[in-house]
Amino acid sequence: MRSLGEVIERAVLNAIEVAVTRVPRDVFEAIKSFAQRETNPRARRILSTIIEAIRVAAREGTPLCQDTGYPTFIVRIGNRFPAKALALRAIKRAVAEATKRGILRPNTVDPITNRNTGTNTGPHAPWIEIEMFRGDELEIFFIPRGGGCEGVSKLYTLPPSRGWEELEKAVLQSVIEAGPRPCPPTFVFVGIGATATMATALARKCALRQWSTKPATPLAQLEQKLLNKINTLGIGPMGLGGDTTALDLRIEIGCRHPATFIASIQFSCWALRKSHIVIGRDGSIWLDPNDFWNP
Repeated sequence: MRSLGEVIERAVLNAIEVAVTRVPRDVFEAIKSFAQRETNPRARRILSTIIEAIRVAAREGTPLCQDTGYPTFIVRIGNRFPAKALALRAIKRAVAEATKRGILRPNTVDPITNRNTGTNTGPHAPWIEIEMFRGDELEIFFIPRGGGCEGVSKLYTLPPSRGWEELEKAVLQSVIEAGPRPCPPTFVFVGIGATATMATALARKCALRQWSTKPATPLAQLEQKLLNKINTLGIGPMGLGGDTTALDLRIEIGCRHPATFIASIQFSCWALRKSHIVIGRDGSIWLDPNDFWNP
């Protein structure tokens, strides 16, 4: 019988492999939906190629992209889960094993020596954000972050008196400056909060939301308005023109300081890779059906 640590390690290893070899179901549906509406012939061909690439990657068990991203986790630990420290060690072992097996590309470089650790482990690698909650489960989100997307991320300190007005300008300017580098069509994530740390964390959490019809709330209406404006820019798939520059725009907000309006703008390429698992204290495992599926 496996120990709880072994159960966690194997589950995370599986989650890593799933995340880098297939997109979530909702992402696949978003790409197909935009492909049907695309009016530019070249853009339609690119989107069709992306759809076929998704199917091939899932069928062959190969990564969607050669850049398998910087290993990033959001981990929610129940206060009654019995193996808190063990869980973090198991995650690191799973990352190292995934790298050894060739599931992950070695993407962790020492900034002083410029040497690759070769294991995707090291100082703050993998990157793990921890949240505590009342419960007896361990919830893990794996969201690898590619270099092309992180390289065009932006952080803005906007004037509080004109925050929302300036945010619209900042979002559009960020998309224009990013151009083809984040491999559009992209997902655009916006986090708003009191501090740079807070805004960045909120933007990253946008990746956890599923693509769907937006409800009729003021924030959702703003998301749709900004998405529509982005898709009039003509950047298109891979920056080669078309109607489909972004597949979705998501905003997460937190209370701000009276003197600040901090906005973090992050991108994901069309391959929004993520996986979500929940492990019970008894070793039971729940796999998110939106992530664990075959196109």
